[in-house]
Amino acid sequence: MALQLVPYASGLNKPIGITSNGDYRLFILEQDGIIKIVQPDRSLDPTPFLDIRGRVDSTAGETGLLGLAFHPDYWDNGYFYLNYTNLTDNVRRTRISRFQVTNDPDVADPNSEEILLNVVQPASNHNAGRLMFGGDGGSGGSANAQDMTTILGKVLRIDVDSTTGGPADCEGSGTGNYTVPSNNPLIDGPGGDCDEIWASGLRNPWQSSFDSLTGDLYIGDVGQNTWEEIDFQPADSTGDENYGWPCYEADAAFNPNGCGPKGNYTFPIFSYNHDGNGCSVIGGFVYRGGQYPAMYGHYLLTDICSGNFWDLVPDGGGWNSTKHTNLTSPGSYAAFGEGYDGELYVASRSNGQIYHLQAVDVDSWLYLPLILNDPNNSK
Repeated sequence: MALQLVPYASGLNKPIGITSNGDYRLFILEQDGIIKIVQPDRSLDPTPFLDIRGRVDSTAGETGLLGLAFHPDYWDNGYFYLNYTNLTDNVRRTRISRFQVTNDPDVADPNSEEILLNVVQPASNHNAGRLMFGGDGGSGGSANAQDMTTILGKVLRIDVDSTTGGPADCEGSGTGNYTVPSNNPLIDGPGGDCDEIWASGLRNPWQSSFDSLTGDLYIGDVGQNTWEEIDFQPADSTGDENYGWPCYEADAAFNPNGCGPKGNYTFPIFSYNHDGNGCSVIGGFVYRGGQYPAMYGHYLLTDICSGNFWDLVPDGGGWNSTKHTNLTSPGSYAAFGEGYDGELYVASRSNGQIYHLQAVDVDSWLYLPLILNDPNNSK
């Protein structure tokens, strides 16, 4: 199977996220704080869905408007959730907020914001990323990786539909506008542990996704000096996986001082080093669309520097990987998105375009009959 990128939409400024709300539209996050809509005819709406540039700090390369998730009951309540960087009084925070759409389905209300989390960030990089709703209705947001008294370097799991008994022990970052599920792994842990934590040991897990069919979680975790990795959590997990950072960078020991036995950690299903200009993994999605049977069930990822793509597919107890090096132009692929129908899209920050990711395979070709002019055949 080969892959190709086909232009889908253009005219965007630093697109960094692609999300669907369950219909034919694509919602594109621009890093500076605007959400734009690509309509089914691939046209870009001239009026933004939402513009909150006045609240978003995008002055550093990894800050800005970074995540969007629509509530599972969006068509009833109009709620959606954003992850963005806010800078107030010289303090930089990751902010998770709820907004609501107006009576116009293509326009949201910027004054409807309700803040759920304000997380002080120690640096301008690694400021969290994608927001997702899991199959259980809980929200997972990727945000000091072995320290359970901070939510940095973790996957979080919260209930945004309840405000009863809100969190009280996590750095004062919670606003009381959500509840921690009672079966989160640290809910009965030592005092001071952050009950919101679902998994730990992550360095910069800013592009993650659920398999829309199985509910399995794939985490693209950006490495330090040498390795990039894809971590995995099965849908039936009860949480508490520790993915190793900073004890390990992928499978390689990084800073093992004070770390427990290697068996305490969950290691990646796939990793690659920085040879060949690799620098930062961009996690994608498992393809569940219907147009390209050869790609069905494959997990897709890329690297923002090299422009290389990989596809992963389960093989018994392991994973097979295929590297695709023919998709390097224009590069700077910053995000994947999944359409309502399972089709996959890729955003390039370098030229502001959205691409449809396609498989080039005999199963997706169109065959036409060729009729010869045969004088012996009168029909």
